[in-house]
Amino acid sequence: MRISLAISLLLVPVFSSAKASMGDQIPVFLDTPGPAYVPQTTPQPTLADLLTIEPSASIFYSYAREIELSQLFSDKDSKITLFVPTNKAVMALARKPHEGPQLDVEIEMTEEQYEKRTKRNVERWVSAHVVPEYPLSFDSNSHKTALNRKSLTFTPVAKNDGKGPEWSRVTLEDGIKIIGKKEALNGDLYLIDGAISVAVS
Repeated sequence: MRISLAISLLLVPVFSSAKASMGDQIPVFLDTPGPAYVPQTTPQPTLADLLTIEPSASIFYSYAREIELSQLFSDKDSKITLFVPTNKAVMALARKPHEGPQLDVEIEMTEEQYEKRTKRNVERWVSAHVVPEYPLSFDSNSHKTALNRKSLTFTPVAKNDGKGPEWSRVTLEDGIKIIGKKEALNGDLYLIDGAISVAVS
């Protein structure tokens, strides 16, 4: 009883001070200079927006954000196609994107050399998944990626009944399947069940 009475007595000043009369209240913004704020809206999200909210693409996007090429993902004027390996596909890689291909000999390098090499490996890997073409046709022609001398070709799926979206009826590079598509303001994002090799043709 004493405790509840003490608490009540402590809270009375708090609540009474919170009730100020209209005359005591001061508006924060009486006159705001300049035009009224109008939020920027777009009819569709950008590729960067889609990558941010797509949980199965978080590993790819964490690598991509490390390089300048990722600025295209938020550029509303760029027109690109992304082939994004799922987290499961990236985790299944024997060597992670930052590690690059296995070398025949072990070499010693400084920390600075290691960081440069790691960044170059990530750039090559992400670039192999970016096609600077939109919309993309899934024909038998090869399509150049952002990685120099690297192209992608599509192969029709065996026992294809011709139903479903065009992207679901093809595979790319060693049987990688396209498992989903998301459309953005500045291109298309295709989720794939494997990672594209950085080996050039």
